[in-house]
Amino acid sequence: MSYQLIEFSVEAGVATIAFNRPERRNAMSDEMRAEFVSALETVSRDKAIKALVLTGRGNAFCAGGDISGMKRRLEAPQGEVAFNGWSRQQGVHHVQSFLLGLPKPTIAAVNGAAAGLGADTALACDFVMGTERSKFTWSYIKRGLIPDGGGLYFLPRRVGLARAKELIFTGRVVEADEALSLGIVDRKVASTELLTAAQAWAAELAQGSPTALALGKKILNETFEHSAHDIFSLGSQAQAICYTSAEHRDAVTAFLAQSSSKG
Repeated sequence: MSYQLIEFSVEAGVATIAFNRPERRNAMSDEMRAEFVSALETVSRDKAIKALVLTGRGNAFCAGGDISGMKRRLEAPQGEVAFNGWSRQQGVHHVQSFLLGLPKPTIAAVNGAAAGLGADTALACDFVMGTERSKFTWSYIKRGLIPDGGGLYFLPRRVGLARAKELIFTGRVVEADEALSLGIVDRKVASTELLTAAQAWAAELAQGSPTALALGKKILNETFEHSAHDIFSLGSQAQAICYTSAEHRDAVTAFLAQSSSKG
């Protein structure tokens, strides 16, 4: 697929996806979402890609949903509004779920404003790196809406329930330093270093066994929804798969050879 509204590149095993509608502050249109899903599918299936960095071009990460979609929703016949909205939500949830469950480490390199769906998309990644220019707002309430891109799920897990309620109920802007202190941002770097630093971190995170990373990530994403017994059970199943992986065999063989040579 050729890309017009995103940029997609791979270097040294790290894929970089950049939202590329700077004139619209990278607002997510249906067309950009389709390109985004296509790129994520490539990242997921290409074994040579070990990690993903997600960022935006221009002065924003992603300003949320495209206003043209809101306009079409208001203009739809009354009897079609609910079903059209439901259908649209399925597309949003598909891409957010895909990003959340991507079996490889993911980093959102937030280069500017992340608003509404943009803020949700950043938190769908495993880690968030920001700069002095980063700012976040769950501004749905100002449009008479609730977070529909995963914010109701992601944000409480980042900042706690009470703080998540406050941010969602007010829709206020969270500047970079507060975002770092609250745990919305994991690392803060200078804006001139953002992409390089995020790609280096992604490469570091991806050094381990792809099998163990994928299985461990899947279970970690479900930790808060399960009992300890469930997690032990899921871990046992995942470990059985790891035992059969080439990475485990090669690592143990190398370790045993090294121990033997020292003996």
